[in-house]
Formats: sequence, structure tokens, C-alpha cells
Amino acid sequence: MPYFSVDYKKILLISLTLLLSACGYLIQPKVKTGIVNLKPGAYQIDKQHTTVLFKINHMGMSTFVGRFNSVDASLEFDPAHMENANLSAVISIASIDVNNAELAETLRGSSWFDAEKYPQAFFKTTSVQLVDQSHAKFSGNLTLHGVVAPIVLDVVFNGGGENMLTGRYTIGFTATTSFKRSQFGMDYLVPAVGDEVNVEVFAEFQKR
Repeated sequence: MPYFSVDYKKILLISLTLLLSACGYLIQPKVKTGIVNLKPGAYQIDKQHTTVLFKINHMGMSTFVGRFNSVDASLEFDPAHMENANLSAVISIASIDVNNAELAETLRGSSWFDAEKYPQAFFKTTSVQLVDQSHAKFSGNLTLHGVVAPIVLDVVFNGGGENMLTGRYTIGFTATTSFKRSQFGMDYLVPAVGDEVNVEVFAEFQKR
């Protein structure tokens, strides 16, 4: 009679692998796209799933990329009346991160952001224009380095769904904008370090 050796550890490992793979499918929300399909109401940003990047030309040779690690924001909107949507955000300047502690400290200094004197940057909408079923333009005022100036955020609503991990309805949000830093009194080393700043925001908002 043949003898079969059972490797229980291998069976357990395979079972766990299959279970974890299944979990990925189980927690995947049923995301609905299109602004019209999103739930209206008041939202708060999910800080753990938010990234704010800035990009600037460096010496005409490369693009320098940094980020801010401390961001808070709220959003109120009704898909049927997007013109009345409100977005407000605040960024802690001291949270700047350029993957170099010494350079980050220099950027916090008076020649650049002057974080001690101007510890926060603010954005608040003044008007909203719906472009298509997933895209809107959020016009508003940016307060940076003690100066208030208008900018436009090109916003894409990626979709929304119930997040099983948090138990909260969540929407995905991507925004881009660009402006000249000299407009905010930050003209140090222009043009060696570019004047135009490109900003990219990747965020999730949770319904309150």
C-alpha cells in the first residue's frame, strides 16, 4: 500500500495565501464614477491617504520634487449644484519633505518659505465650474508667504464607494494647479530655480 506524506505547513501556507488573495477582492469597494453618482454632503480629508507634491525646474536640468506631509481639508458639494461646492485646505509649511533634512531646514528659512513667520498656507474656493462628468475647476484664493492671490485647481473626481476598512463612504480626488512663486514674494534664485511651481494633490475624502 503506497505511503503519502502530508506537508501540513505547506497546506497551511497555501490556504493562507488564498485567503489573503480573496480578502483583497472582498474589501474592494464598488466604486461609482461620474460626479452625478457621488453622494452629496460634507467631507473631511483622509490624511493617511493624501499626498501633496510640488515640482519646480532646477537649473534647467531637472525637475525638483518635494511634498508637504501635514495637510487638512474639508469639502462640501452637491452633484446637482456643483457651482455651490466649497473646498478649504490648510498646509503646515514646516512639514515640507524633500528627502534631505538639511535642505528641508533651509527651505523653511527666511530666504524661502519663512515657516516661522508664515507657518501655514491656505486655500479656499470662490467659485466652481463643472467641466464634464468627472472634472471641475475650483477657483479660489491661495494664501502663501503672507500673500493672497487667485489660483485655479483642476479637479478630477475619481469615484466614490463604501470603504469596508473604515465603514465610511469615501471619494477619490485628484487636483493640479500651477502658479509663479514670485507672485507670492518668493523670488529667491529665480531663474536658476524656476519661478513656475506645479502642484499635484492626490487625496481621499470621507463623508462625515
